[in-house]
Amino acid sequence: MLLVSSREEGLWVGEQTNAAVAKAGMNRKMRGRASAMAVETGAVVLLFLVAALLGVSANTDSDDVNALNVLYTSMNSPPQLTNWVSQNGDPCGQSWLGVNCSGSRVTTIKLSGMGLNGTLGYNMNLLTALVELDTSKNNLGGSDIPYNLPPNLERLNLAGNNFTGSIPYSISQMIALRTLNLGHNDISTINDMFNQLTNLTTFYLQNNKFTGTIDVLADLPLTDLNVANNQFTGWIPDKLKNIRNLQTNGNSFGTGPSPPPPPPPYKSPPYKSPPQRPAGPTTTGNSIPSNDGGKHSKLSGGAVAGIVVCLVVVGAIVAFFVIKRRYWTLRRGGDPEQKEPLSPIASGLKDSFKHMKSIRIISTIGKEELQKNVSMNLKPPTKIDLHKSFNDNDGTSKSFTRKVSLSSIRIHAYTVADLQVATGSFSADNLIGEGSFGRVYKAKFNDHKVLAVKKINFSAFPDHPSDLFIELVANISRLNHPNLAELVGYCSEHGQCLLTYDFYRKGSLSDFLHLIDDQSQTLSWSSRVKIALGSARALEYLHETCLPSVIHNNFKSSNIFLDNELNPHLSDSGFAGLIPNQEYQVSEENIGYRAPEVTMSGQYSLKSDVYSFGVVMLELLTGRKPFDRSRPRSEQSLVRWATPQLHDIDALDQMVDPALQGLYPSKSLSRFADAIALCVQPEPEFRPPMSEVVQLLVRLVQRANMTRMCGADGQSWRRDGESRDYEP
Repeated sequence: MLLVSSREEGLWVGEQTNAAVAKAGMNRKMRGRASAMAVETGAVVLLFLVAALLGVSANTDSDDVNALNVLYTSMNSPPQLTNWVSQNGDPCGQSWLGVNCSGSRVTTIKLSGMGLNGTLGYNMNLLTALVELDTSKNNLGGSDIPYNLPPNLERLNLAGNNFTGSIPYSISQMIALRTLNLGHNDISTINDMFNQLTNLTTFYLQNNKFTGTIDVLADLPLTDLNVANNQFTGWIPDKLKNIRNLQTNGNSFGTGPSPPPPPPPYKSPPYKSPPQRPAGPTTTGNSIPSNDGGKHSKLSGGAVAGIVVCLVVVGAIVAFFVIKRRYWTLRRGGDPEQKEPLSPIASGLKDSFKHMKSIRIISTIGKEELQKNVSMNLKPPTKIDLHKSFNDNDGTSKSFTRKVSLSSIRIHAYTVADLQVATGSFSADNLIGEGSFGRVYKAKFNDHKVLAVKKINFSAFPDHPSDLFIELVANISRLNHPNLAELVGYCSEHGQCLLTYDFYRKGSLSDFLHLIDDQSQTLSWSSRVKIALGSARALEYLHETCLPSVIHNNFKSSNIFLDNELNPHLSDSGFAGLIPNQEYQVSEENIGYRAPEVTMSGQYSLKSDVYSFGVVMLELLTGRKPFDRSRPRSEQSLVRWATPQLHDIDALDQMVDPALQGLYPSKSLSRFADAIALCVQPEPEFRPPMSEVVQLLVRLVQRANMTRMCGADGQSWRRDGESRDYEP
């Protein structure tokens, strides 16, 4: 056991006590520091949370910022819009003039009477939370209303500006829209596209240049409608007369009750057997009693006769179509004796038709006569009068109901003698082209007027050529658009069907692109965009302005003619509704323009025209033909070769028409290619309507013009692959 002195023990105890005190003090100090650190940390976290909350309420959605930046620039950066900027910024947090928000989203834009000019932005569809847009009483426009408007608007007010053209198709997709004010502009066309606007109650169209009828508005749930001071015609639909606030003065509406709608196309009534006299009480032991009050299940003689008559009628119909098929096969150069499979009914009745009386049919086509023995027991018309319908007493024409009065045609009627003199008796020297419906000749008249005369081939009209031609003239003469070839007159006499159009000295777009010689003029990039836009406007008019819509069915570069200012004019419009799809010539040229669904089924639609338009845009971009057998097999079809490369910048540069010599803005080229890709999609439902294509091209032009105004010169375009700072 170790013994320790009392002095040493005291020293040891003291040391232990001091150590304990020092340790306690250190612990208190550490706790104090920890507490201070905790307070500081809490303060930092609190400040961070506050800043974050403030930031959430101040920072605007990036898409909304982008859309408002472009809108500000499109309106030429007006200084009166305080706090607005052309790049970035915070519309909600910085209280941009006229902009209201909910959270981080812009919900209303009210800029009425601010002295604004320019136009609306091209990407306003990004404003998906916007419910009200009011830019009324300004000087915006000078062009069409942009297509990409905010999609969820409830109130849209563009009144008192300078917008022109037509109402964009995108407005018809605004299912929440309740108020639409387009008054006091220069808009001229209204489309049949409002069937989805089930909430629209207020619609103002006054003081514009609208034409046509207002029948397309009849089914809207309107309570306020103002169409005053336009150029509307027709009658005010009865449904609209019940609107609470209706203003229609300053138009050319008819007076009195509106006429009844036109009758539906004629259909033969179902066969009814002749009325039978009531049968008396039967005494035949073969009759079987029933619960029908004395009626019998045994067929009477009249019923049997009715069945026989029905069989005869069916047989006659089958015979008619068999004979008609053989007749048209012969006219197209087919072999009349060629064996073709018949339906079971036709096969069974074929022998019975051999004993029918044989007559001789003579069909005049130009100067040739085609003669063929056809087994029929009906007498055909012996003479065609081009100014009236066929004899009503002739059973072969009773189902034909299309009749157009010559008095309704407002264009000039030429005589055959007039056109023979003007064309040198349709000499080969004056032949300037040949299309699906006939040859085109240059005609020079004594008054120095020069026209193009299209001599229609009778084979284009399968039935009743005279009446179909008159209806064709009436329909085409109603078409009116600056980018359509204007029908000047017609001739319908002595078995001739002729149309006269304005003559365009620059020729067709196809000639410009594909007939290259020493005298050829190269189309600049801006001219190509201009031609694409004008052609798109022509199709937009046919598709979305005409009622009913007009499918062109034959859209191609050889049907686009250029005037001295290189404005495009689309020809052959209005033929499609009268001529069956199978009647179109399927040439090597046409194959390149045919949409996949047309190739598969032969059925055309509005979206088939959109596809063909995309092919023409490819021609403008590449300078190549739609189908070219002289090229390697993988490059013969322009669409198949070009489509995979449209989104590859390097490949796109290699595709451009060498005639441009690299003189084009690369961004403009890229956007042009984007529009092509949309149009030539294989599935028709994914192709855009032509109004959307028009807006894509309008924005392309607007961007180019805007950048030029910023001081760009021609040296900023791409040349030989060299990249420049300025590219629209």
